[in-house]
Amino acid sequence: MEITQNYLESVIKQFHYYKSLGEKAIDQLETKQLFYSGNENTNSIAVIVKHMHGNMLSRWTDFLTTDGEKIWRKRNDEFEQENMEKATVLKMWDEGWDCLFKAINSLNTGQLTEIIFIRGEKHSVIEAINRQLAHYSYHIGQIVFAAKQLIEGEWKSLSIPKRKH
Repeated sequence: MEITQNYLESVIKQFHYYKSLGEKAIDQLETKQLFYSGNENTNSIAVIVKHMHGNMLSRWTDFLTTDGEKIWRKRNDEFEQENMEKATVLKMWDEGWDCLFKAINSLNTGQLTEIIFIRGEKHSVIEAINRQLAHYSYHIGQIVFAAKQLIEGEWKSLSIPKRKH
């Protein structure tokens, strides 16, 4: 029981960490920079946020009782560029994370081995959590990388600055 409680605390801490990294990167950018895409094969930061929002709402809404790929999700639309204000992008960001944290904070250790479905595929709750942690950290890495490329002025390091240990 203690191991599963430690697991829950650890993944919640990791989700908060990655959320914070994304926010610190996005905070350094102007609205127009959120919509920059290097070419047709890359997604802007705003599109990545829109995709994460859709994924989070789909995966974490009633995640113990319904398939994580909701019929109301329009995944392809998540990758379409839209004109939005930075505040709208941040609202989507917060809505997605709020949904995730509401779901994960409601879990008890006994539920971690329950079986849930994502696109009809069976996962234990632990497997589903790990899958989403990897997915979101991947996209946040993309956000941070893109933000570093787009920053006008000095980048405020999100961890230990280069050559300063």
